[in-house]
Amino acid sequence: MREQHEAVGLRVPGLVLTEHEFSVPLDHARPDGDHLTVFAREVADPGGVERPYLVFFQGGPGHEAPRPTRFPSSPGWLDRALQDYRVLMLDQRGTGRSSPLASQPGLIAEQQAEHLANFRADSIVRDAELIRRQLGVERWSVLGQSFGGFCVTSYLSLAPDGLREAFITGGLPPLRRPVDDVYSATYRRVLERNRRYHERYPYDRARLRHLRQRLAETEVRLPGGDRLTWRRFRHGQRSGHERRGGQASLPAGAACRLPSFLARRRNRDALCPESALCDRA
Repeated sequence: MREQHEAVGLRVPGLVLTEHEFSVPLDHARPDGDHLTVFAREVADPGGVERPYLVFFQGGPGHEAPRPTRFPSSPGWLDRALQDYRVLMLDQRGTGRSSPLASQPGLIAEQQAEHLANFRADSIVRDAELIRRQLGVERWSVLGQSFGGFCVTSYLSLAPDGLREAFITGGLPPLRRPVDDVYSATYRRVLERNRRYHERYPYDRARLRHLRQRLAETEVRLPGGDRLTWRRFRHGQRSGHERRGGQASLPAGAACRLPSFLARRRNRDALCPESALCDRA
């Protein structure tokens, strides 16, 4: 089995960063088959570069790890974590600066599903275990948020001997009911929340239809350079500001002005986060 690991160190204000790239099998059951690259950023306080590891599993699935900053600190929990740990943030396989989840032209649906099965939580956990061994760590701590919580519970089932402790801030699998029941209940709840929203703000329905048409006809770019599609707007996804090859730039003429009501967080029924919008004159 081939194991490759490259690391580059750098400093930014208030943080010491080490950027890692690890070669991992596409299918951990076939270690001599195709490989992927998994990117990880190690984040440490200048006085804590030898502290134990805390591995962060972000939500999603399909989101890259957050890009850390200080002064101001982001993500919000980073300062507290760096008091006791150095944090390892993984771009889970298929996201961010890791090998992308590429399309599979020419494959039938069953073959595509087989390929996608390599990007589930169990494979992410096995990536983490391979990385732990390559870094020479006996046991480490893990933190899971949302989908990351599912990764942590999978970790506790698949490789508990690699863990020192586990923290979960969201994302717990159901214990007695199948997951389809959970999603069915969520779907009904979303429908009800949409009904309540439009009952309170009836004029927004026409604005949303106008916005959908505009996004279909006009190429609107987010601050990170990604295209804002209607599907992405509905999901309220953040823009990925870092991809392999560096930060995307906003192309000339891509500035947009979306309806002003969308820039206001009216209440918990708000349609999307402010960060998902651009509003330029």
